[in-house]
Amino acid sequence: MTNIIVVIGAGSIGQAIARRISAGKHVLLADLNRQSADSAAKTLNDAGFSVSTAKVDVSSRESVHALVRAATALGEIIGVIHAAGVSPTQASPATILKVDLYGTALVLEEFGNVIARGGAGIVIASQSGHRLPALTAEQNAILALTPADELLELPMLQPDQVTDPLHAYQLSKRGNSLRVMAEAVRWGKRGARINTISPGIIITPLANDELNGPRGPGYRRMIELCAAGRAGTPDEVGNVGALLMSPDGAFITGSDILMDGGVTAAYWFGELAPK
Repeated sequence: MTNIIVVIGAGSIGQAIARRISAGKHVLLADLNRQSADSAAKTLNDAGFSVSTAKVDVSSRESVHALVRAATALGEIIGVIHAAGVSPTQASPATILKVDLYGTALVLEEFGNVIARGGAGIVIASQSGHRLPALTAEQNAILALTPADELLELPMLQPDQVTDPLHAYQLSKRGNSLRVMAEAVRWGKRGARINTISPGIIITPLANDELNGPRGPGYRRMIELCAAGRAGTPDEVGNVGALLMSPDGAFITGSDILMDGGVTAAYWFGELAPK
């Protein structure tokens, strides 16, 4: 049976991870923008990978379930890379919560029902989740465990509580890492693993939107004052993704890997600390 790697989000990070783990396998590349998926698929095909494409709206259960059906029709799903999302500059708080928080919960739930024994998954979260102040134990639990279709009804996520796109993004990304930790228990019963990577500023079209948007000065300050003194590259995230998806990462599940060049360290204990 053909081994299938599902990549959700046709951007640079998803592609970078896929290139490292998909030789000899079939990649199903899905994106809300079919043209973006087709363009990325051509690049991967030209590099020797077997690729097909699909359209998916991660904020729609029907759409995510259709993607699961398409993937299982192709073969056995041994890998899921969820790299779709929107940033604070790109969307409203409501849209960010619907796509980045609810959409991730849907992907984890739907693909957790079919992931193969020995399979693995990655969710791309963000350093932003690490800059949100500590939540209560109760808030952690409800973000991790509330059924996906009830998530957006939580009082803590209502418009009067989440008024700023950055706050919505931070909550969503913190929620992603909590959700992955909880889902790792369920995935583990199938003999599969799931982890989160929380990248810092990685030069992608999304990051360029932020660098050129209203938060651009803040982003440039983070780059200048972090220990690495630079932004990251999709290939560097790809290296970590390859570890988490490979047998070398077999003891890692339910974890969140922060890779931000030291931005979070500088935020909490260095020059980026809020005054």
